[in-house]
Amino acid sequence: MEVTIERILPGGFGLAHAESKTLLVALAAPGDRVRVRVDRKKGNVCFASIVEIVEPAQARVEPPCPYFGKCGGCDFQQLNYEAQSDAKLEIIKDCLHRIAKLERIPDFEITPAPNQWRYRSRAQWQYNAEQKRLGYFETASRRICDVVECAVLAPELQRELAVLRGRMAAGSLPDHARYFRLVSGDEGVAVSPSVQSPDVSERNVQIHRSICGEIYSLNTESFFQTNADLLPQLIEASIGHASGDAAVDLYCGVGLFTLPLARRFKHVIAVEENAAAANFAELNLANANLTNTRIENIDVAQWFETIFERGHREQQRHRFGSSNRHQGYEQSKKKIQSAAKAGVRQITAAGQLDLLLLDPPRVGAESRVIDGILQLLPKRITYISCDPATLARDLRKIMAGGYWLDSLAAFDMFPQTHHVETIANLTAPEAR
Repeated sequence: MEVTIERILPGGFGLAHAESKTLLVALAAPGDRVRVRVDRKKGNVCFASIVEIVEPAQARVEPPCPYFGKCGGCDFQQLNYEAQSDAKLEIIKDCLHRIAKLERIPDFEITPAPNQWRYRSRAQWQYNAEQKRLGYFETASRRICDVVECAVLAPELQRELAVLRGRMAAGSLPDHARYFRLVSGDEGVAVSPSVQSPDVSERNVQIHRSICGEIYSLNTESFFQTNADLLPQLIEASIGHASGDAAVDLYCGVGLFTLPLARRFKHVIAVEENAAAANFAELNLANANLTNTRIENIDVAQWFETIFERGHREQQRHRFGSSNRHQGYEQSKKKIQSAAKAGVRQITAAGQLDLLLLDPPRVGAESRVIDGILQLLPKRITYISCDPATLARDLRKIMAGGYWLDSLAAFDMFPQTHHVETIANLTAPEAR
């Protein structure tokens, strides 16, 4: 059937309507007139692919990558860069309107990437020793798209791809390997599993990345933002000139935000479930001579349970210590109602949390985590997200708890894809 693409939706699909059906068209541009094939149906929604471009949109460009449409990595190469940015802004707004139920959204812009190509400083390539294939998974499959050159890879990673492909052709890559992870740093590239190359670091050897005067140690198994070009602006928008007595950094990774927080707040707690990342966060703090921060290597939801359990124990001591039964009941009631503050006292003697920053994975924060944040009652919340849909879902819960959305900022950390990084800054009612 022939349809016109109306706009780009969350997930990167183009929206079209035909024959009383809603179509989600892959790799489309807004304004395209295209002939499509329906690949699968879900209720009244049809997922479709383009068979023929009848009339291209003004925003459409020729993708430079020969693997585009087959490789599952990029899905926006068909759009010029201005159209990519416009689509990402609309995706964020759509999610905030539709999911967060926000009628009024603060004005915000998207900070463009300094490099639209050759920006990725991390990669994972799938490997099949028998078929001699090395690359990314194909779209919606587990087949490997054999890639010789990737247009979004940083030059140093592209060189390592060539090295690995040469070793694959020579049969000298480890047969047991199923993938290779790489990350670049200031002094070179690390790869795992090791291929014993003089040009490539051994497995788990530290590399270092300098950002805003801080030096971060990490390895291939540690999460770190893939686009280092925008990290100074991202950190500034997330923390800015914030300062005070106490801050909490949830899902802290190797400490990208933890270190600048430690320079602005008297007390900081950073929570990270992954043991390797938590160890690097400890190391990075020690190397920066920052001693006012405690790293908690624990699941974030479990961390909340732990501090509130301590708070309740403190309340119970007060409850049974009163000689007047009625007075003791009233005091107990007030203390039970302020369980969060008792938990905060595990962080700082002041009992007041100035800032809580969270940068969860793409799936967002668990409901238990949102509940814990609302109990802690931080003066300000900074939520950093790589998925507008889960951000909007979580913002709706946070705002239902009384918080006000002060500002938004977007960053094009992932050019040539529909993904976008968003920062939401929220204020508690009493802090306004």
